[in-house]
Amino acid sequence: MHKCEHLTYVESFVGGGAVLFWILQEYPNISRAIINDINEELMCTYRVIKQNVYQLIAELECLQEQYLSRNAEERKEFFLEKRKAFNSKNKSDVETASLFVFLNRTCFNGLYRVNSKGEFNVPHGKYINPKICDRDNLLAVSKLLQRVEILCGDFATTEKFAGPGVVFYLDPPYKPLSETSSFTSYSSYGFDDAEQIRLRDFCSRIAREGAIFVESNSDPKEENTGESFFEQIYYQFRIKRVFAPRLINANPQSRGFVSEIMISNFVNA
Repeated sequence: MHKCEHLTYVESFVGGGAVLFWILQEYPNISRAIINDINEELMCTYRVIKQNVYQLIAELECLQEQYLSRNAEERKEFFLEKRKAFNSKNKSDVETASLFVFLNRTCFNGLYRVNSKGEFNVPHGKYINPKICDRDNLLAVSKLLQRVEILCGDFATTEKFAGPGVVFYLDPPYKPLSETSSFTSYSSYGFDDAEQIRLRDFCSRIAREGAIFVESNSDPKEENTGESFFEQIYYQFRIKRVFAPRLINANPQSRGFVSEIMISNFVNA
């Protein structure tokens, strides 16, 4: 990624932001960074970390003290109470962000899953000593986010930034490898094959505008060597297979390295 002082970086599905924070640290002179996601609570949390990090830290320290002082059964009840509060309306942004972080640190496997009503429904995680308030990390993230524009909406809304000198990283909800592997829903909107094709069309348009894109997705050939969904819809772009760690799986024995694909219009990707 050369001439980074004139580069605009866009993440249309920011999620946990691992790539974003690596980019911001590796390329401190990047001229502009934009993140987006359809998950309103997630983007609210990013905004609060950027703008009100000390208020967030105070709320999380309080939640941490209340949670850790309880026994196992009381912790579960406390978790369910806070999950219900998170799913309710009329919360302040700081309350939404603090509950989002609390639930992430205390729910099963750190999953984010919602039902058809958009309600967070992951069960309690039963960790012995979870670090609910990581003050140093929050302050470091807040500092990096000062360089970032935070949006919230459908990925297609980021198309307006496409042009020469713009790099898009796209990390959409992955195509399920089987019927049983699609047990989670990141949002109530869903992301089926029609959405994957809509994303392909988005990639074609931003490429025509001169932008570079890199997209990550699941590798259907992992389960079925004859599967060619991505090869068919992205035939005009480059597809590269990489091995990535699978950190979340209901069966611990199934965690490990799996094949994923990287799709790009950048020949050296």
